Amino acid sequence: MDVVAVIDFETTGLSPAQGDRATEIAVVILQDGKVVDRYQSLMNAGVRIPSFIEALTGISNAMIRSAPPAAEVMREVAEFVGDTPLLAHNAGFDSKFWDAELARINQQRQQAFACSLLLSRRLFPQAPSHKLGALIEFANLPVAGRAHRALADAEMAASLIVRLEEELRRRYQVREVSHELLCKIQSVPKAKLEQCLARHQAAC
Repeated sequence: MDVVAVIDFETTGLSPAQGDRATEIAVVILQDGKVVDRYQSLMNAGVRIPSFIEALTGISNAMIRSAPPAAEVMREVAEFVGDTPLLAHNAGFDSKFWDAELARINQQRQQAFACSLLLSRRLFPQAPSHKLGALIEFANLPVAGRAHRALADAEMAASLIVRLEEELRRRYQVREVSHELLCKIQSVPKAKLEQCLARHQAAC
């Protein structure tokens, strides 16, 4: 599979449109099924973290006060990622924060996001839940550290995507798994998955 940047944010809430901001970002660069590079940083956006989020993530207001400014972190991480295709677990959430935080430094995302949550719904429909922790347990993958910390979640999403790729090779005999194919798979209804993969195989 091509090189992919797996991203995870911790934030003060659910929506940048409601004024929520990022508090931590991690990126894991995945190449040929292996992690080849990592980036992680807390980030200070000058916004208070609600106590229930503090309890969930373990990221405190005191930690954020001594963290580098959000703009500085976003400039660094945008350079680190470059034009590498992106992936996140529940990409609808992370892509919103990625786009909003990039916009604050006058930058714009050029590449698409693949979503391991949508992919797992199609490839592991039998999983009891499609939350990241539940899928890691279901697929018998290693727990990378505390859940709801960006680097641990990015590492686990990376190992999940490698497992989903194996599933595509094993169950559907897909020879070449590309980021473009993952984006196609996540947007087809479950019932049309086999058709989509058969078309892909025929075109290869």
